[in-house]
Order: sequence, then structure tokens, then C-alpha cells
Amino acid sequence: MKAALLSVGTELLLGEITNTNVVYLSQELNTLGIDVMYHYTVGDNPARLAEMIEMAFMDCDLIITTGGLGPTQDDMTKEIVCQVMGDELVLHEDILESIRQRILSYKKEMTDNNIKQAEIPSRAVVFYNDAGTAPGFALDRTVAAEDGSETKKQYIACMPGPPREMKRMFERSVRPWLEGMSDGVLYYRELRCFGLGESDLETRLLPLIDGQTDPTIATYAKDGECSVRVASKRASREEAVEAVNAMVEQVREYVGDYVYSCDDEDLVQVVSRKLMEQGLTISCAESCTGGMFAAALTSIPGISKCFDRGLVTYSNQAKIDELGVRPGTLEEHGAVSEETALEMAAGVRRVSGSDIGVSVTGIAGPDGGTDEKPVGLAYVGLDFKGQLTCRKIDRRIKDRRRNRQHAMLTMLDLINRSIDTM
Repeated sequence: MKAALLSVGTELLLGEITNTNVVYLSQELNTLGIDVMYHYTVGDNPARLAEMIEMAFMDCDLIITTGGLGPTQDDMTKEIVCQVMGDELVLHEDILESIRQRILSYKKEMTDNNIKQAEIPSRAVVFYNDAGTAPGFALDRTVAAEDGSETKKQYIACMPGPPREMKRMFERSVRPWLEGMSDGVLYYRELRCFGLGESDLETRLLPLIDGQTDPTIATYAKDGECSVRVASKRASREEAVEAVNAMVEQVREYVGDYVYSCDDEDLVQVVSRKLMEQGLTISCAESCTGGMFAAALTSIPGISKCFDRGLVTYSNQAKIDELGVRPGTLEEHGAVSEETALEMAAGVRRVSGSDIGVSVTGIAGPDGGTDEKPVGLAYVGLDFKGQLTCRKIDRRIKDRRRNRQHAMLTMLDLINRSIDTM
């Protein structure tokens, strides 16, 4: 099934609201085996909305709309969908009562325009809204095929625009409705990788990607890392799971050194879980990342069992005072060096008594680099129960945010690999 996402609202065209709905729905439809072909956005204009629906149906079997279901006069999605699909609006007394009760719970009075929200196309499947007042619905029509020899069904599902209402309606009502139309079961796993770019990842997997049918393999670039999605659509979930798992093992044969999760976990989730499972304590000393590592780790529930402290030692004096880095090391090798990173890691482990001390020092940019030490250079130090390790990062890009993000992920990656090998 091919789908188009149609977002309704002039505020979206004006840039007043970030359209997060299309991101969520694209991801969700992909897991259902529905190909999203187009993203459309149209303002609160009845003629343009009708034209856009007809245009989307030229190449798609399914349209999902968000927005335009509110009580005001410019909310015209239902009316235009009825016009295009050849139906008429009728009042649903049960929906009207549920809207009345919700408005009363808000300690507000029911108005005439609220009644409008209880009007639904007569042939529609109703999606009740337990997070707001605007119900959604699905409607279909039968049209002639292009060659005129047969007919086909076209479907449109309409949901409210506010993301909280839309997501809950999709999860509780729209997803089951879509699953009921599927002729198979889609199952996928996402492998997360760190340490190589998307082009390198794809090149390594070309023997598997070339000529693929089912399962399918797709690579994606994310912020500082990459992922591989392996998906299969089969008659039963058991068959799909078996096919995907077999392909995952083949993928690991080609890029296993870089895979840190086969279940779409973030690197910080993987590291935190291993720390908690093995009862390891950890502390960190950060310079160029300014506390990003500590913030990432402490976002994980339960990490207080393992995380002792995080020190931001940005200046040379702070490295000396808080971590015991030797002045001679800083004078001879500089703050951005392997020697300083190792003394920082050993120092934070010593002052905290943790099993693991991890550090980072670098030049995040966009300025401050030299020919000898360019922007993007960083060193990550690790003291794992007295065993010292250091990793050099030499990215040579001037994007401060990306350099800091990569340094933080490198800290996590070094810890992850060390836990596995120590």
C-alpha cells in the first residue's frame, strides 16, 4: 500500500509550528509495511485541500490527514473529505455526549461550534478521541482502475493535529484499523552502529544489499552514528521473525565490530545497562563536552547505583586542582593531548573511588585550532580499574555541536568496548 501524509493548517505553512506529526507517522507506517510516498502541507483553504486530496490519490491508495478537525470555521477537513469521497456529514449523538462531558470536565460551557465536531461522514469508521474533543475517522471509496477494467479501493484517515491527540488516536485506533487491512505481517530489527560512516557501512553490506528481496536491508545516518534496518513481510509473525534474525546474523558478520545494539537502543542505554548489570561504578571528567556525558548518563533511570560524580574541568587550573593533572604535563603536551586525557581519567577515578574513570579533552571549535592541533581534535581517556586506555579523535570539522556530540559518543563507545573485553 502506498500512502501520502497530508497536514492541514495555515500555521504550518507560516512556520509557526514544527510539524512533528509527519516524522512520527512516517516511522509508524514504515513498521506496518506501508510505503510513504509523499508529504503534503496545505493551508486552511477548501479548494486547495480538495485539489490536494485528488492529486494524492493519483498515486496512492491511502491518505492520512492531520489537522482541520477543530470547532472553528476554518476547520474544514471533514467537509472537504466528504465532498471528495461522495459522502455527507451526520450528527453522532454518542460523540456529542462525550464532547459535552469533556468540556464540562474542563469547567467550560458547551458552544454551538462544539456540535460541529460531533458531525462525522455517514459511512465512516469513527476513531474516538480520549485526549481531546475532535474525533477522527476513516472513509473509503471505490474508483475505476486506470485502464477501466476493474475497480479499486482508496482510503483516507483523518486525525486531529495536536501531536498528543494524534499519537494516542493512532496507537489506539488507527494502527489496528490499518493492521486489519494488511495481507501480511511486517517485522523489523534495527542495528545501531558507531565508528563508521553511512557510505562505508553501505559499502561493507553491498554483498547483502545487492539483489535483496525479502528481508530488506536499509542504512540510515543518525547524529554521530548509523543504523541498519532489517525488515521482512511474511504470512505470519513467526516467519518474519525467523527471516529477520537470520539476516541480522549475516549483517553482523560484515560489520559486527561496529554494532553496539541489535534492538534499536541508544549507546547510553547499552552502556548504562551493562554498568548496572555488572555493578560497576563510574565517574567522569569533561573539558570540551562541558557535562554532556554526565547529562546523558543521568538521563537513564536507576543509574544512581553506578554514577558517582561528573566534574567539568574546563580550565588548566581546574584540571590541576580537581584531578591532580601535573603542571608539567600541561606545559609539555598541552591540555589537548593523550597524556592529559589519561591523567584526567586516572585523577577522577582516584578522587571518586569509582571502578571506571573516563575523561575527554579537545578543541570543539569553530575556532581555537592550530596546524598541529586542529579543530575537531580530541582525546578520550579511560581508567578501568587501573588499566589505562586512550582514543584519539581527529575529525577536522568546525561544527562545534557535532564535535562535542561525537566526543561524548566516543566516551560511551570506549566504555562499552572495555566492559566487553575486561
